Amino acid sequence: MDAAPRATTRWIEALALWVSIPLFLGAWQIASTAGLVNELLFPPPTKVAVALWHELMNGTLLLDLGMSVTRVVIGFASGAAVAIMVGLLTGRYQVISNLLAPIFQLLRPIPPIAFVPIVILWFGLSEWGKWFLVFWGVFFTVWVATHLGVQRADPALIRAARSLGTPDRLLIRDVILPSALPTIFVGLRTAVSISFYTLVAAELAGAFAGLAYRIDLAHQNMQTGQMLGGLVMLGIVSAAADRGFAALSRRFVWWI
Repeated sequence: MDAAPRATTRWIEALALWVSIPLFLGAWQIASTAGLVNELLFPPPTKVAVALWHELMNGTLLLDLGMSVTRVVIGFASGAAVAIMVGLLTGRYQVISNLLAPIFQLLRPIPPIAFVPIVILWFGLSEWGKWFLVFWGVFFTVWVATHLGVQRADPALIRAARSLGTPDRLLIRDVILPSALPTIFVGLRTAVSISFYTLVAAELAGAFAGLAYRIDLAHQNMQTGQMLGGLVMLGIVSAAADRGFAALSRRFVWWI
């Protein structure tokens, strides 16, 4: 391809990236204000922005945002840490895999929202229940990625390390874990999005603040502007977390 057409293609691609969201918002605004949809049920983005501004000014938006992000961070960090440790063991040692993997495969398909009633019984309305639900959503995704990453570690590197007399503890730390990190980070990035999905179930399990809680409260009061505003904020925070984790992955797993 010649230089001029290639430059034109890059310019068009960059333009498409920049106009994507403005076009979406413009179409949304027109559809709502032109009567194509019921404005009461689907308010335009200008009204959603006003609702978010009011919540920002009275402090509820920052409170909800802080509570939701805190729940995601605690649940994600604990779930990912435990999953990586367990995944290293099940991926490396067949006896541990035979002991735990059947249990995990039985529990893994159960969606976190199915645990909401029993989590309320176990933890009441405390934060422990929210952390547990996010932990549950994160754990199995990261465990599967870690388990598979360890099993797919380069056998030639393992044999070379063994021939040099490397003990098993150092073998896992210095050979197997670095080899499995690309797969683990794929699982971690997937779990970032899952943690926000699970957050909705966690905050519906009884909360007094949070983005999903505020959406549910707005639904009860038929405040569609606040409802859509909460959804927009969930999307923005989740997308920012995903992009941030992608940048972190490129920094720490630089060899892929």
